[in-house]
Amino acid sequence: MTNPDVFCTNCGSAYPPEGVPYRCTICGGLYDYCGVFHFDPEQVDRSQPGIWRYRHTFGLPTDFEPISLGEGNTPLIWGKAFGRRVAFKCEYLNPSGSFKDRGSAVISAWEKYRGETEVVEDSSGNAGASLAAYAARSGIKARIFVPESASGPKRRQIEAFGAELVLIPGSRSDVTDSVRKVAEAGSAYASHTYLPFNLPGYATSAYEIVEQLGQMPGAVLVPVGQGGLLLGMTRGFDALRIINGWVDRPMMIGIQARTCSPLWASFEARGKPQESIDENYTLAEGVRVRHPVRMDAVVAAVMASDGTICVVEENEILPGRDVLAGLGFYVEPTSAIVWAALARMVDKLPDPIVVILTGSGLKYG
Repeated sequence: MTNPDVFCTNCGSAYPPEGVPYRCTICGGLYDYCGVFHFDPEQVDRSQPGIWRYRHTFGLPTDFEPISLGEGNTPLIWGKAFGRRVAFKCEYLNPSGSFKDRGSAVISAWEKYRGETEVVEDSSGNAGASLAAYAARSGIKARIFVPESASGPKRRQIEAFGAELVLIPGSRSDVTDSVRKVAEAGSAYASHTYLPFNLPGYATSAYEIVEQLGQMPGAVLVPVGQGGLLLGMTRGFDALRIINGWVDRPMMIGIQARTCSPLWASFEARGKPQESIDENYTLAEGVRVRHPVRMDAVVAAVMASDGTICVVEENEILPGRDVLAGLGFYVEPTSAIVWAALARMVDKLPDPIVVILTGSGLKYG
């Protein structure tokens, strides 16, 4: 079976040709892609739906039928903000209402291709709803673990797709601990956190942005929890830079809620080990992540772009959401943290500025 260009970051072992293990079968380390993503403009197939026109970057067999609900091809809408012209990438218009669909489509495809029929996943809500949708599409039975505090619309969405919803008391970290115990007992763990297969899916948003702009963006603002979207986009932009011989890369701006901001703390310390970060409540539940699995890679990507990671206060989140709604963008609080960050940084950002709107306002409540 196809073996992707994925290796253990700890011991260097190649990803096995059978199954879909979420961590290294030799040492328990984290799997990731080796080197820059392969992108060939001659292989972009515009007859394929959404992100699947870039399927040559996913590593799947060319004859494997796409697992698709029409994800990708999200609009890039221009607007004015703080005296600047800004492009809003509307990822909340993906089929399940969040950017996670780009990753779930590819993860589900790998699970299907490798013969998995039942999977488990943990989520604050969006990733679980997304995986539930694509599991339903691919005929895979899913069990989704979420915090009891997860937004009601997200929980109902998971159940509507036919997945089993498992509510876990406590923090988001407690949810991960619970699902990992199930995974260790033998269940296939379709993790958007540990598996690397969502990263090429997220990279497709970078390919689209460059197509839509007709050039590389100057700065990109992205909410970050695990940081997978920022990391995947960065790798997508790097793939385009290399194939086109471009020098400049976009300034990547990651945004967290101050009450749970481990990526910001690591960035401020320039990657030096930090004391444990608190996992306090935030309206931006989608970025409430205490231990980002790919933290070092995310921070390194931001540093390489001459970007930054910043934090937003709780009292700035809902006003930002309301302003975005007034511009016609109905997003959830997690996505709305971009507004306060843009307000503080707008004078320092090079054109063109792209703001990623990650999740639908219909998911909040």
